[in-house]
Amino acid sequence: MRTIIFLILFACSLYSQIENIRVSPTSLTSPEEVAIAINPVNPDVIAAGANIDYFFLSTDGGDSWNYQELTSSLGVWGDPSLVFDTEGNLYFGHLSNPISGYWIDRIVVQRSTNNGISWNDGAGVGYTYPRNQDKEWLAVDHSNSQFRNNIYMFWTEFDNYGSSSNSDSSRILFSKSTDKGLVWSNPVRISDVGGNCIDEDHTVEGAVPAVGPNGEIYTAWSGPLGIMFDRSFDGGETFGNDIFVTDQPGGWAFNIPSVSRCNGFPITACDISDSPFRGNVYILWSDQRNGTTDTDIFFTKSTDHGDTWSEKIRVNDDNSGRHQFFPWMCVDSTTGAIYSVFYDRRNTTGSGTDVYMAKSTDGGETFENFKISESTFNTTSSVFFGDYINIAAHNRVVRPLWTRMDGFDLSVWTAEYIDSSDVLPAEFGLFSANVEGRTVLLNWVTSSELNNKEFVVQRKLNTEDSEWLNLVTITGAGTTNKENFYSYNDNNVNLGEYSYRIKQIDFDGSFSFSKQIVVEVRIVNSFVLHQNYPNPFNPTTTLGFEIAEDTDIKLEVYDGLGNKISTLFSGRASAGMHEYTFTGDNLASGIYLCKLSSGDKIAIQKMLLLK
Repeated sequence: MRTIIFLILFACSLYSQIENIRVSPTSLTSPEEVAIAINPVNPDVIAAGANIDYFFLSTDGGDSWNYQELTSSLGVWGDPSLVFDTEGNLYFGHLSNPISGYWIDRIVVQRSTNNGISWNDGAGVGYTYPRNQDKEWLAVDHSNSQFRNNIYMFWTEFDNYGSSSNSDSSRILFSKSTDKGLVWSNPVRISDVGGNCIDEDHTVEGAVPAVGPNGEIYTAWSGPLGIMFDRSFDGGETFGNDIFVTDQPGGWAFNIPSVSRCNGFPITACDISDSPFRGNVYILWSDQRNGTTDTDIFFTKSTDHGDTWSEKIRVNDDNSGRHQFFPWMCVDSTTGAIYSVFYDRRNTTGSGTDVYMAKSTDGGETFENFKISESTFNTTSSVFFGDYINIAAHNRVVRPLWTRMDGFDLSVWTAEYIDSSDVLPAEFGLFSANVEGRTVLLNWVTSSELNNKEFVVQRKLNTEDSEWLNLVTITGAGTTNKENFYSYNDNNVNLGEYSYRIKQIDFDGSFSFSKQIVVEVRIVNSFVLHQNYPNPFNPTTTLGFEIAEDTDIKLEVYDGLGNKISTLFSGRASAGMHEYTFTGDNLASGIYLCKLSSGDKIAIQKMLLLK
């Protein structure tokens, strides 16, 4: 028993030793609502901001901080959002209160080319008299796509902020800059369904952008329908229909004792690293589905660009029935690790508040929680505590940023967490397996050299007497530290639940097994032509169909007048899922039709080519 207690105390002490560093000077007593960014060109440069006009800069990796007050002729009025681009330029987005104009009449984005030493006056975005522009957030495309270094911004537009009139509504808007923040595109509406203007549960708010490894743009927000999601595959030129992610019982605005106000807005992030989870889209939020005395942090993910979402999991791992609130999330673009920061009252009474982090190195399947604040503080609802805290990570260095309250005074704090854990397994692992029709699709990763290794794919039926069967042997396949995909046709697949694993055989005859993946095997009993993706497209898109049995198939593309443009496939196709690529290099923008036919069966999908 003494050994167990010692190990528990030792494990806790590892995280309790995280040093807290004060970011704001002692002369400031009101900073809140904080944002932080790490310069990828020089990670020793870290920028931070706080309401209403505070800017903080560290040039020594966060050990010490300088402070200035941001100014602009368009006004600086809170909701700070900071991002670095791929060249190290820094952007500070915020609300406006201009000399000539009215309160929050536009969003302002200021740029610094010298790490925040000096700033331009800023570009005003979204001015539409007499509407109000609020709650913006920025993201930069750090992918190697054609949209690299584009800057994207989402925010909420109010017809009349705070109005309870049914004639006033709110909506999510989007704008982008392709010239390093100097000029911004005309705002476009993203949310198909709007909300009211009260700035509560039925207002649409909280849209945070994330950029994917191929330049995809993602965002999610809260509103009267719950948490909704939208995306663009063409650099923000077009967006699709809103996709429902999850409900948010109790709404996004809720009460936390001794906090002036609180929200559970969703935070969207995407893995652009070379981890096994590259391309995964993540959403983090909080709500009170477990009761008004028990606010929790929740997480969901999508592995198909947001088409479908996983079952939600709870990030905070306590059973205290106490409050966790104001979460934020980031993904380290060099490792794929997921990090979240939030206020936590699991170990306190009354208004006592700690700061916790949670991290996941398995693509959000599980989260490890640990405390990062050195001491507990108390809050009071008579002092505005802000609407969010923040966190940034780069190359295993993680920087959370939060507001602390002591009496009636506020201050901004950070901590440096160096993550030594490895997202990749020590040897290799099977991360996903699924069966479409009779085609088995596998995705695994390895951190070993592959030239002298064999991989044997094995399957067994989930019954007590079932044995592992060898399905296929793959020799020297894959790439070190990368995802590896393999598919094969298995004509003996029947309905049922199977476990798949991979047996890795080394050059000396030793072997090891990956973890088991259980999949529900189904026989396709339909004739389906899937919507092409991306759609709209320019100039290439993917067309997919699935059939229940081996049959003769034609897959053709026609223009809007009914003229055949291309035959992608004509012949005998095996049961299962099939995909083909269509390229419209020499075609004009417009509507095109994809037709799948087999005997008297026909399926058609519309496609939009935008150049």
